[in-house]
Amino acid sequence: MQEERRFDEPIIIEPKGNVRSVVIWLHGLGADGGDFAGLVPQLNLPEQHGIRFIFPHAPVQSVTINGGMKMRSWHDIRSTDFANDVDEAGIRVSCEQVYDLIQRQLDQGVSADKIVLAGFSQGGLIALHAGLNYESRLAGVMALSTYCPMIEPFSQSRDIPVFMAHGEFDTVIPFVVAQASCTALEKAGYAVQWHAYSMEHQVCAQEIEDIVNWLTSTLSLEGA
Repeated sequence: MQEERRFDEPIIIEPKGNVRSVVIWLHGLGADGGDFAGLVPQLNLPEQHGIRFIFPHAPVQSVTINGGMKMRSWHDIRSTDFANDVDEAGIRVSCEQVYDLIQRQLDQGVSADKIVLAGFSQGGLIALHAGLNYESRLAGVMALSTYCPMIEPFSQSRDIPVFMAHGEFDTVIPFVVAQASCTALEKAGYAVQWHAYSMEHQVCAQEIEDIVNWLTSTLSLEGA
């Protein structure tokens, strides 16, 4: 029997003023939506930028590479053969969940070109696949410490901004795997803003500064 995947309601951090744009930020394997919610104050973005942050929770399901242990996961990981052993069905299910979250924002009057999809590790993979296959052009995709198996040609226009960042000493997703994904996306026509840091599978201070600069530019927030 196929395991039921239940998606809990996300954590939402509202701006003090009007909502002008939205960042949907997906966590990594075994974490939950709260993992990056605490990062919002560190971004120190001006209140008038009006960004609503949404932090979804992946469903609890078995993960093969962890001995079948149940944990929050956007898709199954069967092995460390990241390029070839890919849970395509699981990725597509999570992408549909992201599309549901996007639709909620559209229904509230936020346009697609004011929505950024972001994610760390496994969540970054989903952000890339969802953002580069969505029916309308989003503001951009931010993928941290992750990779992007090219399981199908992406349908989104090549001018969508893509931010990728990775640690040179990452032992969870090797640096060369992420770098190869960046190269593959560039060969597919995407202009990827690539950042490498002297860190492991984590987020560092310089990366946070680069994220702020990219969000400000991508969402056209300067002087907002």
